[in-house]
Amino acid sequence: MTASIIQGSGLWPAAYLVNTADLRPLQAGNDIIKFADDTYLIVPAVNNNYCCDELSNIQNWATANNLKLNCQKSKEIIFRARGVRGKSVQLPPPRQSIDRTDKLTVLGAVINDRMTAADHVGYWLSSCSSLLYMSRTLRNHGTPEASLKDIFRATVMAKILYCAPAWSGLCSAADRAFLRRCKRSGYCELSVPTMAKLFTDADDAYFYVYCQTKITSCRHSYLNVKHRLTH
Repeated sequence: MTASIIQGSGLWPAAYLVNTADLRPLQAGNDIIKFADDTYLIVPAVNNNYCCDELSNIQNWATANNLKLNCQKSKEIIFRARGVRGKSVQLPPPRQSIDRTDKLTVLGAVINDRMTAADHVGYWLSSCSSLLYMSRTLRNHGTPEASLKDIFRATVMAKILYCAPAWSGLCSAADRAFLRRCKRSGYCELSVPTMAKLFTDADDAYFYVYCQTKITSCRHSYLNVKHRLTH
């Protein structure tokens, strides 16, 4: 290997972060977020004039590390206010060789330029409907009911609850009725809580982990300060 990392290995995400540790934004206020094998450049409106410089910096970094920026897979999305205020804003010209889009899939979640969950909800409803068709086909071929419910829990339920705290609050009542239809069709156990309860539990679990992380971070900072004061 003379460049990049071995994809698919257990060390892949950590190796990627190590490999891109020296990739940093040029301008204060801009941010570069790296997770798994994805890199996101975030530029606020006040720093719009520095977009080309930041892209050139990424391109130069890739060249110096024996890599190449894939412009065909790179996308640009602009978030702006809703209503008259957002429509009156003059958008900057598109970046050369990088397509501009109105929605972007970020780590499995669909984000649109209006910052709503409509596209993501539509995506998982369509995907879950395809999975239900698969379950119906398996049932017609004699798959036991217990196995069908296991498949439903491992596929449909996992897709519904993926990143739920980020978008569940924007779901409509009609969207939340999807699970009731699954129960009536016999794909889901009747003992499964309602979708509203599942979303509430996911929110509680997320905020519990978040608070525990903050508490641990504050405790470590206190111990570090105490250590410095005593020495």
